Amino acid sequence: MERVRLSESLEMSRIVYGMWRIGDDQDTSAAHIQAKIEACLEQGLTTIDQADIYGGYSAEEMLGEAFRAAPGLSDKVEIVTKCDIVAPAGRHSAARVKYYDTSSGHILTSTDKSLSLMGIDKIDLLLIHRPDPLMDASETGRTLDDLVASGKVLNVGVSNFKLHDWTLLQANMHQPLLTNQIELSLLAHQGFTNGDVAFLQERRRPIMAWSPLGGGALAANAADSKLVKCLTDVAARNDVDRAAVATAWLLAHPAQILPVMGTNTINRIKGFSDAFKVNMDRQTWFELYTAALGHDVP
Repeated sequence: MERVRLSESLEMSRIVYGMWRIGDDQDTSAAHIQAKIEACLEQGLTTIDQADIYGGYSAEEMLGEAFRAAPGLSDKVEIVTKCDIVAPAGRHSAARVKYYDTSSGHILTSTDKSLSLMGIDKIDLLLIHRPDPLMDASETGRTLDDLVASGKVLNVGVSNFKLHDWTLLQANMHQPLLTNQIELSLLAHQGFTNGDVAFLQERRRPIMAWSPLGGGALAANAADSKLVKCLTDVAARNDVDRAAVATAWLLAHPAQILPVMGTNTINRIKGFSDAFKVNMDRQTWFELYTAALGHDVP
């Protein structure tokens, strides 16, 4: 599988395995999670995407149990995780309301908790999960710099940030923000017109795309019929499924988009690399884009 270098200390697989739904699986055993990771590794997919809040603050621990049951497995992957969302669940069940916390104390505590739950000694990439209206950029930036200096975190970035949020935080820190994980797919394609993609492309910052299949709609029949037909036609021409085509559409963009795939089904995991089989030429890309827009480009 293709790889993308984000820094001297971080290289990621072009497709990332996202564990936001890991707690929804009927089987959350260490052995089953290990099987998912092994299915990824067989394709050269080595990057795992986590967050403290996933699974109601239980997903990191589930992953950690798999690592503890299979010594050496954690050395084969890069770990991305996130913090700053506090929701009334799990260890934050006493919270009165869902809120964001980018204070130094919260980031440091969350990082230590993530390391402990996953049983690892470093996080390859730590992301601030959501922009915080109360963020003190100086404090947050200094904390991220300090975490990298400590060796607990090797690299940092953000998730769901708008251009001004990114600019404000980056201006208050020495370490570079390596990525922004944003929603991007044939159903959520606004990033191509609102400047999000161009902003990061200009800075040569690869983009992590969450929900690249539109919450599964692009793999099923839940999207607009014209888009489904177009996906089906392209899939038939390339002998793959619609999910592979939707993923290939993102991979074809020169901004180095890294789709974050989130299925719990091992057979679907094994099919992630089918996206690289798709002949996504310029006209095919625009055929799909036009179907997604519902009209011709201007």
